Amino acid sequence: MSLKLIVLYPHPVDVKQFDMDYAVHLRFTDEKLGLTNDIKPYTVTKMLPTPMGLPHYYQMFTLLFNSEAEMETILTSPKMQEVGADANRISTGGAPLVMVGNEN
Repeated sequence: MSLKLIVLYPHPVDVKQFDMDYAVHLRFTDEKLGLTNDIKPYTVTKMLPTPMGLPHYYQMFTLLFNSEAEMETILTSPKMQEVGADANRISTGGAPLVMVGNEN
């Protein structure tokens, strides 16, 4: 079983600024997680309009963990607390929604 951290970002006030800020945020995240190669343990998905209109969220970040213990250790670390604070800072459309789910 693996766990998935899901962060949903509301539509930003200024999309272009958010996209620029988010690129910097991802580099900051990589630095804090100690990621140096092109293979990342996360994905970023931009939501697209549907025939019913714009989705409620603009973008989704997902990060997989192998166990609950691994997730707890990483997410409660001071470095990831900084990443979380930065995510809140750049989310100008409101606070991001954070969820955890099972990856089957």
